[in-house]
Amino acid sequence: RLLLVANYRPGGANAKGKDAYLYIDDLVTGEEVARFGKGHTFVSAYVRGPELHVFALDFSDFGETIRSKSITHFVTRDLKQWTEETALEPTGDESLFNTSVCRDEKGYLMAYESNKPVQFCFKFARSEDLKTWTKIPGIVYTGEHKEYSACPMIRYLRPYYYVIYLHAKIKGHNGWISYMARSKDLTNWELSPYNPVLEATPDEGKNNSDVDILEYKGRTYLYYGIGDQQTWSTIRVAMYDGTMRKFYESYFPKGRKFIEVSAKQN
Repeated sequence: RLLLVANYRPGGANAKGKDAYLYIDDLVTGEEVARFGKGHTFVSAYVRGPELHVFALDFSDFGETIRSKSITHFVTRDLKQWTEETALEPTGDESLFNTSVCRDEKGYLMAYESNKPVQFCFKFARSEDLKTWTKIPGIVYTGEHKEYSACPMIRYLRPYYYVIYLHAKIKGHNGWISYMARSKDLTNWELSPYNPVLEATPDEGKNNSDVDILEYKGRTYLYYGIGDQQTWSTIRVAMYDGTMRKFYESYFPKGRKFIEVSAKQN
């Protein structure tokens, strides 16, 4: 069943955390089939067998405090009854934001967005059961020049981890744009020579951000946010006529040299 897990956060730049919530839409009928996670935002999801695992930021105090809280882990088997527990806590005065989860040979890997040491960047955590998470020390992705690198979406297709993330504005492009990078070890990364992989058209405001990806019947679908980063946004979808592996590999053509980026922190 094709479902889209999303978050509602009214108020734009003046959002109040207590008004936020999570919901699930049926992608075929457009019907809302579940609403849960009051006070949460920046949502991602992972399916394991009969279970839907959802990760989202506890946003409940936003508007009253300036720091975000922890990442909450929700689990359901029927879209009605949910269990809820904390998956990841910020360190010190850090704030957390978006997350993305994939599976590899070691278990489960989470990429999570932070405002430390660069606002924004992303880090990694591992789990064997999707429940208990351990942060990976010494690795922080801050792009090529210690730059804004937000809302990562991670997938693993052996031997590479692929990330699509939001890059800050650069000259000659429209607003915030999505970049792609790949790595075999999470420390050493290569940038696609075709970046940006998504850029807002005139009717999409000034960002293409918060990407998620789905393979269905041999085709790959990218869901992404548009808007002005302040007052409005909505979700759109783009299709690649091929598998997810072919999609990612097409952005790293054989024989080309790639810009190399290190995520190692001294």
